[in-house]
Amino acid sequence: MAVISAQQVKALRDQTGCGMMECKKALVETDGDMEKAVVILREKGLATAAKKASRIAAEGYIGVYNDGKVAAIVEVNCETDFVAKNPDFIAFANGIAALVASSNPADIDTLNASVLKDGQTVEEVRTGLVAVIRENMTVRRFARMEGNVATYLHMGGKIGVVANFTAPMDAADGKSVCMQIASMNPAYLGKDNVPAEVIEGEKAIMVAQMQQDPKFANKPAQVLEKIVSGKLGKFYSENCLLEQEFILDETTTVGKFIASHNTSLVEYARFERGEGIEKKKDDFAAEVAAMAGGNN
Repeated sequence: MAVISAQQVKALRDQTGCGMMECKKALVETDGDMEKAVVILREKGLATAAKKASRIAAEGYIGVYNDGKVAAIVEVNCETDFVAKNPDFIAFANGIAALVASSNPADIDTLNASVLKDGQTVEEVRTGLVAVIRENMTVRRFARMEGNVATYLHMGGKIGVVANFTAPMDAADGKSVCMQIASMNPAYLGKDNVPAEVIEGEKAIMVAQMQQDPKFANKPAQVLEKIVSGKLGKFYSENCLLEQEFILDETTTVGKFIASHNTSLVEYARFERGEGIEKKKDDFAAEVAAMAGGNN
């Protein structure tokens, strides 16, 4: 049996919102497997969603470019929020976004070797900024779209969105859709984009929850399956952009709002700075203990 640490329990609690004891029991039951523990807590009705614990810690800026025909988005990271607000750093990120739009690089390596307007490559400019600002910087990721594009930049470069439609959409309305994406962070575009294994997993959790409810104790399997199919509607409305309630008009969905403009959404990209990057946390107590141990 694996030894369950306090850090594991805290991580599961942060991820699910459940109590410490429930989290520890689930981890013990799954021999420390975090993902299986989440499923167990959800089956027991203790965790309502399988949202992963946020590990967003890195700083930086999301650069966005849009000329009406081509749009691009790029994430450039740095170490501190202070540098993220530096005008030269912001100009660097925005310049890279414009370069992505114009040169359509194949990957990050190609982008870093591409030449900016001043005749220097992205890597050369980055190296120069690091030398002046004295803080590490990285060009992490980018996306580029051509067509009927719309963009939105939120919270001073913390979140950026690029969307592409099949037909022209009023700039303000296209921006509204991008705002929805920025705010709600949908996992999928529409129902058809949800992997079959995800749906089956959700169904299994719903069935397990009902089996523990006396109200459903004597219901046959086919009845439970029918009820589950109805419950999936809520899952879609929470996780699929086109099924979500439109934040600017709660009487309609995002999909219906887009359709009312005689167009449809082809693709979108949402970047949030530092998303998925775990920032190193200094343990001062551990440092002191290590130093004390070294003096023995």
